[in-house]
Amino acid sequence: MTRALIAAGALFVDAAERVLIVEPTYKETWEIPGGMVEDGETPREGCVRELREELGLDLAPGALLVVDWAPREGVSRVLFVFDGGVLDDEQVGAISLPSDELASWTYVPRGELAPRLAPWLHRRVVAALGARAAGETWYLEYGVRAG
Repeated sequence: MTRALIAAGALFVDAAERVLIVEPTYKETWEIPGGMVEDGETPREGCVRELREELGLDLAPGALLVVDWAPREGVSRVLFVFDGGVLDDEQVGAISLPSDELASWTYVPRGELAPRLAPWLHRRVVAALGARAAGETWYLEYGVRAG
């Protein structure tokens, strides 16, 4: 039986379509808000919990944008990205990062994401932006649209 790690995150953009990313304290590359789904959680529930833990915001993510099958380092991984939408000024002002986990956050234009994100996450985020623009949900393998 194959067991897979499951993670879920949210794609937030601002009015200029820049992507919200967070800077972990424990590695060099940035991430979108999200993390591992815990036992007994659905991917959506895990995303909600992670947004609360990482941003200090109680948010319900929108539509599922992408599901990515992306094994790495010998571990099967299934990664979900939900549409976080656009945060209003009050929500942006209320962002509160856990200092032991995240150093900062910022909005980054699509064309400037690659140097900050791991290559596999960059492919996934670009695909999620495409799915969001198309109003669709896409299945990915290693961050590339399949099928």
